Amino acid sequence: MKTDNFLQDLARVAQVRSQVASCLGKMADILTEAELAGKDSSGELGLATEIEDLSLASQNLRQGVFRLLVLGDMKRGKSTFLNALIGENLLPSDVNPCTALLTVLRYGSQKQVTIYFKDGKTPQQLDFQSFKQNYTIDPAEAKQLEQEQRQAFPDVDYAVVEYPLPLLEKGIEIVDSPGLNDTEARNELSLSYINNCHAILFVLRATQPCTLEERRYLDNYIKGRGLSVFFLINAWDEIRKGLIDPDDTEELTVAEEKLRKVFQSNLAEYCWVNGQDIYEERVFEISSLMALRLRVKNPEASLAGTGFPEFIGALNTFLTQERAVAEMRQARTIARLSYNRVHEAIERRIPLLEEDANELKQRISSVEPEFTKLNEICNQFTQEIITTRDRQAKAIADSFREYILNLGDTFESDFLRYQPDMGFWDSLQQGKRDEFNAAFQKAFEQYLNDKVAAWELTAERKITEAFSQLAKSAASYGATYSQVADSMTEKLIGQKLHPRANIDQEENSPAWASWAMGFLSLASGNVAGVVLAGAGFDWKNILVNWFAVIGISSFLVIFTGMFFGPLGFALMGLGIGALQVDQARKELIKATKKEFIKYLPQLANEQWETIHQGVKDCFQAYEQEVSKRINDDIQSRKAELDNLLKQKESQEINQEAELKRLRSLDAEVSEEVRTVESVYGDLLLSQ
Repeated sequence: MKTDNFLQDLARVAQVRSQVASCLGKMADILTEAELAGKDSSGELGLATEIEDLSLASQNLRQGVFRLLVLGDMKRGKSTFLNALIGENLLPSDVNPCTALLTVLRYGSQKQVTIYFKDGKTPQQLDFQSFKQNYTIDPAEAKQLEQEQRQAFPDVDYAVVEYPLPLLEKGIEIVDSPGLNDTEARNELSLSYINNCHAILFVLRATQPCTLEERRYLDNYIKGRGLSVFFLINAWDEIRKGLIDPDDTEELTVAEEKLRKVFQSNLAEYCWVNGQDIYEERVFEISSLMALRLRVKNPEASLAGTGFPEFIGALNTFLTQERAVAEMRQARTIARLSYNRVHEAIERRIPLLEEDANELKQRISSVEPEFTKLNEICNQFTQEIITTRDRQAKAIADSFREYILNLGDTFESDFLRYQPDMGFWDSLQQGKRDEFNAAFQKAFEQYLNDKVAAWELTAERKITEAFSQLAKSAASYGATYSQVADSMTEKLIGQKLHPRANIDQEENSPAWASWAMGFLSLASGNVAGVVLAGAGFDWKNILVNWFAVIGISSFLVIFTGMFFGPLGFALMGLGIGALQVDQARKELIKATKKEFIKYLPQLANEQWETIHQGVKDCFQAYEQEVSKRINDDIQSRKAELDNLLKQKESQEINQEAELKRLRSLDAEVSEEVRTVESVYGDLLLSQ
């Protein structure tokens, strides 16, 4: 069964993670002990950065999981799908807790639920029965809350469900989201969860092909963001129920083909990756209830005919091959970079052990020009980042202002598809007025939300392009930096150090350059070179903070108080009742536009500084880390020499013992790197 293979492959990846984490942790321990020993011999080698990076990488691998985010509107069968996936009727499917709370499902030795609150209140631990009683709501109630733009549990942040299930124990963590209410999604889920998940499982329903809300959500949050999305068309077996003759196979085939064309026409644009159409690898027709029934009766039952084997096979390939290989390749990069630094430091140290203090002073003095050049490279690169930061911050903030000011030009045509569905004449009745006002306000919110999301995506692309260009600059500066460092070594010891054979570009560069080029990331859960674009840190999560600030809430602060407040629908008092329905709608839209454009300059100007600062924050974080890493490298090279000189001036160094210690250090670290290489190679061969 595909499910069995998936569990086995997850177990294998978990074992690989553990092995590599152990190697990286052992390397950090070896270097820590070596630096302590160096204090009493020839001096420390300046390996603090390597120790820190190795320790953090090891910790991240030990805690590593494959995080899946489940998205979908209400009544799509998300809970049934999850129950079928985990192989147990764990989450209730008659009512849907995930419409009320964001729920994280992870492994735990004991069955329990923990509720985390927004106000910092002590988390609440519950048993499953209490959780279902206290934090689930009927779908009809959930729909009503959505229409009223209220949350069922406004004080709750999220829930964590711990359960001793094999799938979770093998390294899967599932984040089950609320429904696709755009306002709630932006406030409670937004891009922060989306960006921090390895794959998104978007659940649709065969009998409700791609609603407007689903398309809006895909366009606002998924399209064009480089995310890995699997589309699950659930309840495929229910197509038969809608046929005149459910036993007519020909009629069923025609109905299924018709639906396939509908879904493909709606989903195809979201299944292009790097110019390739991967629709067949990302869209699956599944029957969750059928699969769940089979698995509850017999955990070993075949799921053939439910679509699950095909989906599980594709998910398995993606997670345990593509993602796992990328993750292990990054770990190998960190191991190699650390060893390169250690090896070079040892190869510089050994020839200098024979020099007396005066000769060593002269040699150190001779490389001062090289240290000056290294600092100049640091200054040049950081200045380029700062220049890019200022240019991008102004350009993107200006683009927002221009974009907002131009909304009025197309408002009447753009807003047509957002108008409330309820009868217009009904809305003129006093009893229906409040209902129409609420529907109109929601339509207005959706319009604004879509417009802001479209601009956000454009801004994100511009920032991505800027970071990609900085990555190219990092490669160039890194190459120059390496040349200067090699020249320094040749001056110090009278010979060149030849780079190791068969290493990749990122490993032949200084560690700081590899980070700046995006070849490695020490942020937990990220796989550099796959998720990130040209930077070794998660700058997209910085964007989330200010996207939230400039999002729909900033509009509504203005429009709810002014447009939907006292001014309200006094628009209705413009003689609309005496007009024809179509003309009445047009007059309402014109009146709305008239009020709308009054506040656009205010909003554009108010948010300019917020956006300007938000973009600066992204590049500032990058510049600070780049600057720190380059300066740390320069200082460690100086400390490496100064420590040796200090020891020579204060005591007699036992050259034979020190030579043995340093060679042993090189061998120990090299052995751990070889183990990482071997584990990585085995992982590749097993694919």
